[in-house]
Amino acid sequence: MSGQTFSPGPTANSVRDADGRVVTVPEGWVLLPPGDAGLTRRVKAAGDHWVVAERKGRKVFSRGVWAPSVTIERIRAELSSERATTGYTKRREADARRRDEAQSRYVEDFRGAVLAFLAFHPNHDDLADRLARAVTEHATPVGSGTVARTSRIPVEQRAEAAVIAWMRHRTTCYDGMVIPRVKGKRREVRRMLARRSQELLGQYRRGEPAGGGCPLRAALGVATSETRDRSDGGRPASEATVRKPAV
Repeated sequence: MSGQTFSPGPTANSVRDADGRVVTVPEGWVLLPPGDAGLTRRVKAAGDHWVVAERKGRKVFSRGVWAPSVTIERIRAELSSERATTGYTKRREADARRRDEAQSRYVEDFRGAVLAFLAFHPNHDDLADRLARAVTEHATPVGSGTVARTSRIPVEQRAEAAVIAWMRHRTTCYDGMVIPRVKGKRREVRRMLARRSQELLGQYRRGEPAGGGCPLRAALGVATSETRDRSDGGRPASEATVRKPAV
């Protein structure tokens, strides 16, 4: 029984196996919901359990772990006592500091990778700095779910993908486009918009003067206002104020 993975079943005490068959949960088992990683790890390590996960699109979401109720309650009590000790509190604080330090280093490394990818002409250093800051602030927060948080590709590729994604949403009409629900069509549109973004970046790399209607400058003006408003404790500027070019 141990370690099998199922999807949610049609009733509260059932699951579906990989072949779609409905399986009734064993008597005396309860569902431990997601949210307490430490408790979940120990319950899994303790013996028999069923993992429940649900796929939505390309993402998989945990729906909890089925296990004997006596096992869950025993481990929950043990963990509660352990967490009440001074030693546990100190370890948690030390872990938090290490995570914060690692995050700070990653933010700086990522921003450097963005600047390296942009490689703007010295005439546009200020714009490159503003764009790198805007992309980094959007893409690097823990839990943001952006490409910057993946470890499957090098940071240089993450930086490039994050810049193109930021420009797609901020300098084009992508968010308002009605794209046919045809396989591959959305990817085709994204590639087309990515080429346009690369062409725009190329102008700044060559040091060409930007026109007054440059969508990148307009988007960065709003991004700068958002940052300033948040630091002052005010409301972010509305993205609706950006005039995005027609596709």
